This record gives sequence, structure tokens and C-alpha cells, in this order.
Amino acid sequence: MEKLLSGNEAIAEGAIYAGCRFFAGYPITPSSDLAERMSFRLPQVGGRFIQMEDEIASAGAIIGASLCGIKSMTATSGPGFSLMQEHISFAAMAEVPIVIANIQRGGPSTGLPTFPSQQDMMQARWGAHGDYEAITLVPCSVEECFYLTVKAFNLSEKYRVPAFILSDEVIAHLREKVRIPEPGEIEVIDREKPRVPPEQYYPYDDSQGEVPPLAAFGSGYRYHVTGLAHDITGFPTHDPEKVGRLLKRIVDKIRNHVSEIVEYEEYMVEDADILVFSYGCTSRACKEAIQELRRDGVRVGLWRPKVIWPFPEEELKKAASGKKAVLVVEMNYKQIGYEVERILCDMRVHWMGRADGEIIPPEEIEEEVKCILTS
Repeated sequence: MEKLLSGNEAIAEGAIYAGCRFFAGYPITPSSDLAERMSFRLPQVGGRFIQMEDEIASAGAIIGASLCGIKSMTATSGPGFSLMQEHISFAAMAEVPIVIANIQRGGPSTGLPTFPSQQDMMQARWGAHGDYEAITLVPCSVEECFYLTVKAFNLSEKYRVPAFILSDEVIAHLREKVRIPEPGEIEVIDREKPRVPPEQYYPYDDSQGEVPPLAAFGSGYRYHVTGLAHDITGFPTHDPEKVGRLLKRIVDKIRNHVSEIVEYEEYMVEDADILVFSYGCTSRACKEAIQELRRDGVRVGLWRPKVIWPFPEEELKKAASGKKAVLVVEMNYKQIGYEVERILCDMRVHWMGRADGEIIPPEEIEEEVKCILTS
């Protein structure tokens, strides 16, 4: 089935397809129509929608719903995402699967509420306190908003982590055709449930693997959940061996599976002299610029991550090998540019960007590539 949807509507439909049945949120531009779509769709599939008093309460509500066994999400933009960070840290420590869609706008502070930006890239990685690993996906089309939302839920459930969808104002309100798959056509992952009786269940028992099974509250399993460092029972501990073991597992369950999590697109990369690295709506302008440059005989290609965190380091190194230079294009002041420089430290890495509310046009990208070739 094909539907004409906006990016925000496609995220909502992807969430429904993935099994999301609870949404708690607070209106904030440019994510409000995503919440509006969920308020309409969830009752149709037996789900629940609630508008909370603020973003802090919204994050708390979806954590509570998830602990009860319900796939849950919220949507926000930069200022609301900031307010959610303490609860994100709690979800990382307590290993509660949640999904948060952050429809980026210009900042800092109230900034440019109705204009596009990509200024929350590092906030998605380092916004909350403590050592933890979250998963962040970055769609560049309306169709990807659907499919990457399904993937966000799958990864959140599989690894018991917060997962973020970093869209932007352009993709959020762009309308494109989306093919909605039939139920069962693409994989939907549910969290692993305990296979032992309640008296033998420990919610953080790492003898069961890097990701312990998660019992739903109210299902007959009684256990303790806390943001404090805890042992396998869920109760607080200060024992260095137990604390170190817990935190190492929380980090390693993602770091040990990066190659299984990351996803990216390569466009005309194989014979390229210049590799353009971009993501989100900016990558669309890059692709158009590459098409024009190719018509002029300039060998240039696009490397676009669909999963930005964990960062696809090895995959990028492989793609960049043998290239004359790499150009990073993004709508911020070098948040991912510095990361690419760190990874490709032996290469020429150039950067171009802006954070004034305007998108970067293909013509400027073409000129930048030509300048690199003549420098």
C-alpha cells in the first residue's frame, strides 16, 4: 500500500507498525503534528495517547509504560530533548527500551522554532550524564522516516536501550510517497522475556547474556528498578566489582555489536576522488550536487550514515580509503565534522556548514568540491 505522508506522519506510522501502543508527549514545534497523528492513530489500534504537562513528565511516562511491557515513544525538539536527558540517563541505567523522535530545529535555547537545523547531533550522543550507549538513526526521506522508526524500535527492544530518531524540520514536513509494508513483511522485534519462574528471575542477570530478559510489571514477576548502580537483583550496590561489571555490560552490549547496528548508503563512491559525508536533509542537496558534478566529469560520491550513533567508524574508513579528500556537509558548526576528522586523521578532511536556519543549496556544495580539487 502506498500513502502520501509527511516525515512526521511516517514516523507515527512506523511506530504503529513496530508495535508502539503508548505515546506521551508535549507539543513543541516542529514535532507537534507527529503527536497529533499518534493521538488519532493509537486509539484505532488499541493504544493510548496522553498529553503530559511537560517533556520531563513525557519521558517518565514512556519509561513507566515500557516497564509494563508496552512499546512506547515520545516526540520533541531541541529544548524538550534537553529536558528529557535525566530520564534518558535513567533509562540507560535501568535498561528500559524507549524511543524518542527529536525533530531538530535551530538553537541554542528557543532559537529558530520553525527553521531546520542539525544541531542536536552531539546532544544525542553525550546529552545525558554517565557512561552509556544510545542508538541514533537519521532519516533523509519520508520513506526512511517509516523504516528507520521500525528499526529504532527493533534496536531499542533488542538491546534494552533508549533509541533516538533525529529528523529535522525539512524532512518532518516534506511530503513523499511511502510504501507501507504488509504486517509481517519486515521484521518486528520484541524484547526477550524471562523463561524462568518468578522466584528464579533477576532483571539484570548477565549470566543470560549481554542483554538480560525483561519481565513486564504486572506479569507475575516482582523486581526492583532503580537509577542507582545495582547488582543483578536490581537493588543498589556500591561494590566496585559489581558496579564495574554492570556499566561495562551496558556499554559493551552496543560496542560489541556496532557492525550489526549501523546502516549507511553509498552513492557513486567506488570510483570517486572526493567523498562527501552528509546526513539528513543536507544529504539530499549533496546528492543533487554530485549528480551535477558527475555531468561535468568530476568524480565525487556520497557516503551517508542512516545510523549516526554508534558511529560507523570502520565502515567510513573503508569507504574513504584511497580518496583524495573528504568533505563533510552539515547544518551546524562542525559537530560531526570533528568526529570525521578524528576517524580519518591521516586524510584531508574539509568541512562546510551553516546554522542560520537556511538549508545548504546544491550549488554551494558544487563550488566547495571544485575548490577542494583546485587547492
